[in-house]
Amino acid sequence: MVEPGGEKRLVTRADVEREQETLAKTLESIGLSGYEARGYLALVFHGYGSAETIAETAKIPRTSAYKVLQGLCLKGYAISTRGRPSIFKPEPPAKIRTKVFDHLSEAFQKLEDLHEVLSDKGDPQLVYTITSKARVLAKIGELLDGSTETFIVATPQFYEIREAMSKKLENALQRGIRVTVITEPLQKVPEGAVPVFRRGLIATDIIADRQRALIASPDLGACGYTDNPVLASHLESFLQIVMDSEPK
Repeated sequence: MVEPGGEKRLVTRADVEREQETLAKTLESIGLSGYEARGYLALVFHGYGSAETIAETAKIPRTSAYKVLQGLCLKGYAISTRGRPSIFKPEPPAKIRTKVFDHLSEAFQKLEDLHEVLSDKGDPQLVYTITSKARVLAKIGELLDGSTETFIVATPQFYEIREAMSKKLENALQRGIRVTVITEPLQKVPEGAVPVFRRGLIATDIIADRQRALIASPDLGACGYTDNPVLASHLESFLQIVMDSEPK
């Protein structure tokens, strides 16, 4: 490693581990779990590998490694080969960077559009912040229980929402609520819901009855919630564009 003054410095194992920890935290901030972040770094390090190899390098439980790598495939960070054992390869970091930058730009453009709509309408910005995954999931459940006509959810990790509130989804469908699920391919959607499969989703967006909306961070650790119909309707119009677009 070359210091700013031009002198070379010996790179130690501790330096490498610190750098890996920093990279893992960055990957977590854009939607990967801790195990997924370490798994992706291990894939990049090896170039490819089986679940057993990646588990050893990433220091994650072997019993969790296959599920972690499948999660990376679902989120577009890795691909797997058929056969036994399955071999996993990382998507190139440059490709991931482009995808993340594109979607961050898209998200901020969406926020800017919402701001302009509110400015034009002269309505107050009634957006409430909710923190912690448990409270965010509870709010999603509250929106689902309170729906009377429609419920739209767009998320890259629908499996987490489905596992947390399968009974609430079932009840909503039995009440005749039109439930639309926009999520990554290969994810299981409840029978009776309208599935829309799209790659490259990052945030979780939810609209209930065009009256209430929620936008959550990739890890569902925080969200913004509003009962402003103007905001909710505008977000639904945006998701309609996503649904009408051609699958990537």
